Amino acid sequence: MSPLAIRDARAEDADDIAGVHVRSWQAAYRGLIDQSVLDGLSVDERAAGWRRILAEPLPTSLGTLVAVRDDRLVGWASLGSGRDPDGLADGEVYGIYADPSAWSTGAGHALLAAAEQRITEAGHDRAYLWVLDGNERADAFYARHGWLEDGAIKIEERPQLTLREHRRVKTLSA
Repeated sequence: MSPLAIRDARAEDADDIAGVHVRSWQAAYRGLIDQSVLDGLSVDERAAGWRRILAEPLPTSLGTLVAVRDDRLVGWASLGSGRDPDGLADGEVYGIYADPSAWSTGAGHALLAAAEQRITEAGHDRAYLWVLDGNERADAFYARHGWLEDGAIKIEERPQLTLREHRRVKTLSA
């Protein structure tokens, strides 16, 4: 297998990030989110959103990292300072996804390690992320990497769907 490179996302990555985003949702959330919603996901719409995010990041953003193998973007992680009222002093992994074709190849591990490092370098001793309830693959992945459930839940209302998520936390430095 070719080496994996982690780098900061660039504006021209928006289409590839969106493709990974849509394909990973469609694979990881099958059976957890209504299939018509998953089938209706649009790479073009996500790409437009990613162009905005990359051009005008949130004030809390620490960036978006991408994993590239053989000149192909195979995953991404978006991260920053915490956005939850009880986690403002913490870092947050806003989202992390690998293309289903890159699952179990080390892409997710490399992205998560790089995200943890960047969050630590920004001065956060702790970080959190949210996992869709029922996403056993993600829960097992995060558990292997030391991310623990803390009992917090949130319900996010989006057009045509409701997402129930649970929070995982990790102490990054002592």
